[in-house]
Amino acid sequence: MAQLSLNGNWKFKRKGDTEWLNALVPGSVYADLLENKKMVDPFYRDNEEEVKELSNYNYIYEKQFDLDQSIFDNDSVKLVFEGIDTISEIYINGTLISKTNNMHRTYAFDVSKDVHIGRNILKVVLFSPLQYVAKKHAENPIWGVEDAVPGFSHIRKAHSMFGWDWGPQLPDLGIWKNVSIKGESEAVISDVYISQDHQEDEVNLNVSVQTKQWQDIALTAEVSVEDPDGEIVVSEKQKLNESSTNLKLTVHNPKKWYPAQYGDQSLYKVTIELRTNGKLIDENVYNIGLRTIEVVRESDQWGKSFYFKINGLPIFSKGANYIPEDSILSRANARTTEELITNCVKANFNMIRVWGGGHYPTDEFYNLCDKYGLIVWQDFMFACAVYDLNEEFEETVREEVRDNIKRLRHHASLGLWCGNNEMEHAWNSWDFPKTEKHKNDYLTLFEKIIPTIVEDTDPETFYWPSSPSSGGNFLKTSDENEGDVHYWDVWHGLKPFTEYRKFKFRFVSEFGFQSFPSTKTIETFTKPEDRNIFSYVMEKHQKNGDANGKILYYLAENFKYPKDFESLVYTSQLLQGEAIKYGVEHWRRNMGRSMGAIYWQLNDCWPVASWASIDYYGRWKALHYFAKRFFAMTLLSAEESKTGANLVVTNDHIDPFKGTIKWVLRTAISEVLLEGEENVTVSSAAAKNGVSLDFTDLLSTYNKRRECFLEFTLEDESGAIISNGTSLFVPAKHFKFKNPELYFTVEEKEAVFEVVVRGMSLAKYVELSHQEDVVFSDNYFDVVGKGKSVKVEVDKKDSPMSLIELKEGLAIKSLYDSYVD
Repeated sequence: MAQLSLNGNWKFKRKGDTEWLNALVPGSVYADLLENKKMVDPFYRDNEEEVKELSNYNYIYEKQFDLDQSIFDNDSVKLVFEGIDTISEIYINGTLISKTNNMHRTYAFDVSKDVHIGRNILKVVLFSPLQYVAKKHAENPIWGVEDAVPGFSHIRKAHSMFGWDWGPQLPDLGIWKNVSIKGESEAVISDVYISQDHQEDEVNLNVSVQTKQWQDIALTAEVSVEDPDGEIVVSEKQKLNESSTNLKLTVHNPKKWYPAQYGDQSLYKVTIELRTNGKLIDENVYNIGLRTIEVVRESDQWGKSFYFKINGLPIFSKGANYIPEDSILSRANARTTEELITNCVKANFNMIRVWGGGHYPTDEFYNLCDKYGLIVWQDFMFACAVYDLNEEFEETVREEVRDNIKRLRHHASLGLWCGNNEMEHAWNSWDFPKTEKHKNDYLTLFEKIIPTIVEDTDPETFYWPSSPSSGGNFLKTSDENEGDVHYWDVWHGLKPFTEYRKFKFRFVSEFGFQSFPSTKTIETFTKPEDRNIFSYVMEKHQKNGDANGKILYYLAENFKYPKDFESLVYTSQLLQGEAIKYGVEHWRRNMGRSMGAIYWQLNDCWPVASWASIDYYGRWKALHYFAKRFFAMTLLSAEESKTGANLVVTNDHIDPFKGTIKWVLRTAISEVLLEGEENVTVSSAAAKNGVSLDFTDLLSTYNKRRECFLEFTLEDESGAIISNGTSLFVPAKHFKFKNPELYFTVEEKEAVFEVVVRGMSLAKYVELSHQEDVVFSDNYFDVVGKGKSVKVEVDKKDSPMSLIELKEGLAIKSLYDSYVD
């Protein structure tokens, strides 16, 4: 076998132009135009409109490469594109090799008769995606969400590239994954599927190996399994009499893979070698986790359950929805993806949902989810649109689905395949033209074709027809008591945060609330005169209709009017954090009935006002810090009323929790009115009401409620604080805050700086910020009494920030500082 990478330096030009420009593959037209200074920054101010027009042209990419005899000594010579975006024609030495129509597929073409020894020329003509969908839509108008370019569902290209209610209309195009020439001889491994049978103290592996053979030679398949410590624990070999064989191996005393916070992310290396007369001729290597993942749907007193069980343990799924990391796909890389995944784990996620309107992430994304312990809810790439199931469309979708299942099915993190985003719900509840033909197309695609392919190629992974769904066939979609739901009455419906508490959904796979990104981020795409939320530029970076007005509506319900632009940005993030906290804490208090809270959304693809908890530049919004607290494995939360509260402990751990709830009713200046404590024991994977408090006598009038707040703390048996918080009995806008006169001290310790924040009275939502981008161990917290200690990790090698630099760049404020008193 021989392989020649065709990545690296290419040249490209707009079709019809004479000037060739330098290009880089993998990459894209936009990335190359930017590098050649032939395009403005599409994210700055309103440049989106100008850049979008560049997608109305066709482009030619060209690569010259040399081949020697070693390639031609093989039985097969293939040209392999791991990803082309999207409509293209491929030529070698002037001969048309093939056409492509799907960015989600891998393409391999036999070019043994088209290449020769010496210099060869590979040419790829990329056709305008805008012209393509416009032509298709004119011939066959088809419905899709209004924020995207009409007709986007006619093309197998990431839908969000055509615009979404958080993303720009920037349908880039290009050769976005690896390209190579592969020579194959004698025989190769064409497919491997590894299934697991778990028994007490052992896991039986069945390794199904399929081969493709050109020569009549004796073949042997050899499989070895290496444990996480690098030792081979079992191996097996078998002669091949046919093109496929199954090898059975048993791993004794397995080290199992668990999601984050539940155990180790142990991975075993499985190596499959194909040999003839002892000579190695092909090899595949997989890193797998020994684990079981079930989606449990059983009838109970409320309806039918929907939850994930890992190695027999029921878990409450906690996480967010993931969208493409950059509108210019090639700018996302392994480093930024790892930073995003580790930030999820830092915020106590155990799950991430890959949303169906983008693209299937790279192998590295799933490797990182394996490594750090995030279960992946994987949508197929269909979202919020009607699809016309013609012969060409069906053929390419079948290949797309099969390609990606085979690529991803061995990952320990893969938890579920889902047919699409919101289309079953849309057919039931949304107002769009509905034909019987397209409704039948829907059922054929998502309830016949795709599940059949899943069953054939990955039978061990659960398939779910749509999100939300109660199981398919348009029955009881978005039912509170069955399946998963997307709940949007808070935000789109302008319902108060407390509305979440009316519903005990089984599994919430989408719910969200918008905020503005940090002022630092806003400064990257605005001029000073743009920094008004209703300016033209700010509204260009707000894709959800009247969303800025919705933020102000909710602000009026909760906070005093901010004194300046920066304070408005800050309070918008507090609203977002409080909204999602209301929902998550409520559903976690009802653990057992409710078993999942996956908020919308994790990340941004450009700098924008959105539902993300981490903005485009990787900066944590308040919500991500809130998530770190409300997703903690052990949580004390308050279900407050006008004059009291129920304090509930939620325990996600495998072991029971024993500890003490301490509570204090205080005045605005932190004087103690009443206090108490209660020992509590909570069984594993359960929630328990620890204390019910009624302060009716003390809080009999609204003015009294404006002057008092509840502080609550959960300590473990050693006295360590596990979870804490405060609750007001009136909206924050009505509470009689006093100036907390906040101050801080900073000390340098071994590997961290410790910042201690103190104040003279209750300080809500204390924000620490720094001139540099710093992630704190906690932020947007409340300060009461003794104060609050926060850590800042110090990397002496890569981030040599000094104590003085930290002090001088550090700023602090609370809600009190956001308005004029």
